[in-house]
Amino acid sequence: MSYPWEDWDHITKIDPDKDLVDGETFEDVCETGTDALEIGGTLDITEEKMERVIEATAKYDVPIYQEPSNPGVVIDDDRLDGYLIPTVFNASDSFWITGAHKEWVRIEDGLDWDRTHTEAYIVMNPDSSVAEYTEADTDQSAEDVASFARVAEKMFGQKIIYVEYSGTYGDPEKVAAAHDALDESTLFYGGGIHDYDSAYEMGQHSDVVIVGNLLHDKGVDAVRETVEGAKDASAELVDAE
Repeated sequence: MSYPWEDWDHITKIDPDKDLVDGETFEDVCETGTDALEIGGTLDITEEKMERVIEATAKYDVPIYQEPSNPGVVIDDDRLDGYLIPTVFNASDSFWITGAHKEWVRIEDGLDWDRTHTEAYIVMNPDSSVAEYTEADTDQSAEDVASFARVAEKMFGQKIIYVEYSGTYGDPEKVAAAHDALDESTLFYGGGIHDYDSAYEMGQHSDVVIVGNLLHDKGVDAVRETVEGAKDASAELVDAE
């Protein structure tokens, strides 16, 4: 079975609690060349904020996925291509491994399993909101990260492994270790991507590069630069095979 993200190089994550740069629109975001939009955030997320972004982006030809931070903000909307559900493998609080997911299944009548996919998060920045929120053990060596990635793929059947450095640029050695540990799963990388070079470097060590804060802080031209970097890295890797 194939999955859409196997053909992606770049995702733009939109935080519904944050504004776009003055003068920019969601149409501008969709014209950056990014392969998909992921709508989600950690703090102060509501259904109304989620719905606002879905409404603004659904008219454009870019796949839209919701990444809910908790079961209470999941939006049932046919315009979504699906749901990407984090499960934080290095969380100290089990609620973020399976607890929140159990609650979603309990309260949701007729969950759309065909459009619901999990992301095996490995959270690496101790100062990030997601690390504090999930009580993640971020003190992980390259070998540890590789082992988490392999456990996620081989023992838990995860199709997406997500090395998350939210708010800071990660260690390429640790990202590469995760990538090298995988056979078929897709490696997402997010954290500190801010220009062509950073996207290009992490694009060499992961399958999909994700930008988020950059969109809200610097705007669509900066995002477009990272799209180019990620796609150039991907193309170079294909040529080398």
